[in-house]
Amino acid sequence: MRISFTLLLLCLISSVFAQETAFELPGIIAEKIDYEIIVDGVLDEAIWNDKDWATDFQQFFPSDTSLAVAQSKVKIAYDDKFLYIAAVMYNLGPREKYVSTSLRRDYRGEQNDGISFIFDTFNDNTNGFQFGVNPYGVQRESLIANGGIRSSDLNLAWDNKWYSTAKIHEDYWVVEAAIPFSTLRYNDGAMNWNVNFYRIDSKYNERSTWTPIARNFNIIGLAFTRKLLFSEPLKKESSNISFIPYAAMVTDRNSLEGTSNPPRPTFGADAKIGIGPALNLDLTVNPDFSQVEVDEQVTNLDRFEIFFPERRQFFLENADLFADFGTQNIRPFFSRRIGVDRDENTGQNVQNPILYGARLSGKLNEDWRIGAMNMQTANDEELGIVGKNFSVAALQKKVFNRSNVGVILINRESLNGEGQGSLFDNTQSNRLAGIDYNLASSDNRWTGKFFYHKTFEYEEKEKSGAAHAQLNYNDLYWEASLALSTVGEGFNPAVGFTPRNDFNRTAIRFSRQFYPKSKLINRHGPGVESEVLWNENLGVTDEQHTLFYTTRFQSLSSLTVTASNRFTYLFFPFDPTRTGGEPLESGTDYRNSTVGFRYIGNPRNTFFLSARGEIGEYFTGGIKSLSGTMNWRMGYLANISMNFSYNNIRLPEPQNDADLFLVGPRIDLTFTKSLFWTTFIQYNNQIENVNINTRVQWRFAPVSDLFIVYTENYFPNTFVSKQRAFVMKLNYWLNI
Repeated sequence: MRISFTLLLLCLISSVFAQETAFELPGIIAEKIDYEIIVDGVLDEAIWNDKDWATDFQQFFPSDTSLAVAQSKVKIAYDDKFLYIAAVMYNLGPREKYVSTSLRRDYRGEQNDGISFIFDTFNDNTNGFQFGVNPYGVQRESLIANGGIRSSDLNLAWDNKWYSTAKIHEDYWVVEAAIPFSTLRYNDGAMNWNVNFYRIDSKYNERSTWTPIARNFNIIGLAFTRKLLFSEPLKKESSNISFIPYAAMVTDRNSLEGTSNPPRPTFGADAKIGIGPALNLDLTVNPDFSQVEVDEQVTNLDRFEIFFPERRQFFLENADLFADFGTQNIRPFFSRRIGVDRDENTGQNVQNPILYGARLSGKLNEDWRIGAMNMQTANDEELGIVGKNFSVAALQKKVFNRSNVGVILINRESLNGEGQGSLFDNTQSNRLAGIDYNLASSDNRWTGKFFYHKTFEYEEKEKSGAAHAQLNYNDLYWEASLALSTVGEGFNPAVGFTPRNDFNRTAIRFSRQFYPKSKLINRHGPGVESEVLWNENLGVTDEQHTLFYTTRFQSLSSLTVTASNRFTYLFFPFDPTRTGGEPLESGTDYRNSTVGFRYIGNPRNTFFLSARGEIGEYFTGGIKSLSGTMNWRMGYLANISMNFSYNNIRLPEPQNDADLFLVGPRIDLTFTKSLFWTTFIQYNNQIENVNINTRVQWRFAPVSDLFIVYTENYFPNTFVSKQRAFVMKLNYWLNI
């Protein structure tokens, strides 16, 4: 009861901070035109000669107190079908070279020169679209969720159709773009949107924004926008339908099982149908995700399951409506539970075929969002997988300035394997109901998350609920966070990601930033993190206390040093190396201390390194670990990287010592803006596997691709094949 009362108190207090208002800066006007604009990067149309441009970009990095050194200007126009954008990015003198890590779509912003355009089409300061172009004409588009508070709120996996051209001149470069209104979601009759623009420039080591943003916040934050005013109300097109059929050919062999499949064709399709002003219906029949890159393996020294992100296109638009309920490690819905299973022989995730699916998501009006999904997977006798039906419904209501309240309902039913009686096996059903409150103050200083979820199963379980309260504060100098959680012993979200249950948790984080006048250091400061988990029967079961000091350099590189103390209680026998050695006994506990570091190099350099290391005590022995990535960029044509991880674990008998290696070289070639070849190898001695994956992608039309993928898994000592597969897939995006 004590923790439940505290959760409620924090929720009530936080509502006060959600009601703050922000000062509104002058916006820009988009004029409606009745003539065609040729998207060629030459700004010779009459509309671009007008004076109403967005100018006076403000510096965001390295400082936030002056106008940008390299100025930019942006202008917007529109007709019945397209939103047109013109942007001019100036330099202080002649310029020949710009940084572009590759010609592949969806480049990472911090590593490239580029200009980005952000549109909050419902004026809710919570969800938005981002479109970006670099000087060589490479595009990026993404969805922004949760107000863009964190970098992880930017989803670059989302793809859609739009057009742009960039041209480089002696001391400036130009972008001209056309975004179909069918690509966007907005209210019919809208007169204005929230908007912002930002530029990243490598020569001047500068990031600048049209709307001023304090440098302690995220550059994509939707709390910091201005108004884009339309000269006439926007009209939705009468039809907004995209049809995306595919054809694939697959052949595979499993040497471990002695089975193989000859080349076999498969067919399927997706459809995107606009319903009303702002809703989208996604339909899929026999979807195939074989072209999605396999997960990057990691060395698992944890006692629990590891989280991998969703990359499949069908699940991405408005994904936050479903995926952002809950919090880290207490997620009620995790879309990778649908159609994905894990092959423990290789450490790879494998497909469980999806027969069909439907997903309705979007806005009912400026205050209400809705999401509904139903997916059906197939039986797979070889893997022993029983087909399941997944239903999810979510409803979200905006409250105060940028906060919202949401409810979610989840139902998973398993097919009746007996083939008699009802279609579903009622004894295997799993359901969840939950309510979340997401706090975001208008000035972005106060954020938070508060929720209660409960699961329901055929055999009724006690303590089947989970509750969480978190309040965060962030300003230029101080950052603080307090989180309280409780997860019942009977809480079991089968379609979610909650690696453990039966615990209470408190976590705090506190840090201070200093901004010296230095040509080397941009900011630095100390901090502390502390986490404690306990339950009623055992008392404290886990503790993690960390002191850290972070230094951010003017070059964009950063270094963090840490000192940690950890307490661990084992609920079950556990092999600390996960290599099949003698496990430590359940019911034992251990307190260990370590020191470590994390370094992130300057991503704009031709060669840069990111690494983290730790040394100290590990259960009954010691550990030395080093992991990271080495990156070598050959212009924008090739990126060669090497992921590495080494863990030296020394334990007294009868436990195993271990030297765990994970090495993953990757070669990414971008011959043109439409032809790419990626090859990577992963060697993991913890699971005794070598994986080779090579993928050729030809984007022959906007958002339309031919993929050729080959993957194989080997025993590392003999290089005898475990499994291999070859896939060819062709998909075409057709607007109807």
